[in-house]
Amino acid sequence: MKKTPFHVSRRSFISQSSKATLALGIGSTMVGSSFLAACGSPGEKEQKITLSTGFEQTPLGYDYTSLEPNIDAMTMEIHYTKHAAAYAKNLGKAVSEEGVDASKPLEDVLMNISKYSTKMRNNGGGHYNHELYWKIMKPNAGGKPEGVLAEAINSSFGSFEAFVEQFETAGKTRFGSGWAWLVLDKSNKLAVGSTPNQDNPLMDVSEFQGIPLMGIDVWEHAYYLNYTSDRAGYISNWWNVINWDLVSERYEALV
Repeated sequence: MKKTPFHVSRRSFISQSSKATLALGIGSTMVGSSFLAACGSPGEKEQKITLSTGFEQTPLGYDYTSLEPNIDAMTMEIHYTKHAAAYAKNLGKAVSEEGVDASKPLEDVLMNISKYSTKMRNNGGGHYNHELYWKIMKPNAGGKPEGVLAEAINSSFGSFEAFVEQFETAGKTRFGSGWAWLVLDKSNKLAVGSTPNQDNPLMDVSEFQGIPLMGIDVWEHAYYLNYTSDRAGYISNWWNVINWDLVSERYEALV
């Protein structure tokens, strides 16, 4: 199964904004093919960012110890090599069983997940969610976003501090297992919400929808070895490992 890159530039996305706005607002094509088809033209000098997700687990990009003390090495190793790896493996089986074209982005499947099996929903969601989770963390990170994203956060939530409070509340109050998200919603605004289990805002079955910019895993396996039942402590310390550069690039590629 070969991962196909998907590049979106601000210029090319804006040129299709009317189609994208329609695609973002509706039912089973919440993000829509127009979003996935918005590719930069050859030779374009603007910075581009890969927004799509393949069907195979990608390298972590840093050592298991790199996020300590915020996330301990044993948790990272078990989380990546056991939990996330299992989602990728079982997704591969579901893809084979259901005849999915794995040369296309996983987002194509997630946006129409109601057409697929529970196995595809759980493992496709679990794989997508974790692939994003690993990427938006890095060593020696944290702080606050700058530039366009910082302005958008202030506009949408009133302040960075208000955004943090809302995001943390979404994570702390998610009943059982799930995820908290910052997304670009159908109104082209930032929004915070949560999803259960391995669902995500791309899914046509999700009550909370949008294009994920960042998400935190609040399943117990993401924090229990170090924080035991202190989910709030894990979420609070997670801000110290956020790769705001990447979150900003994801946002700027869409607006």
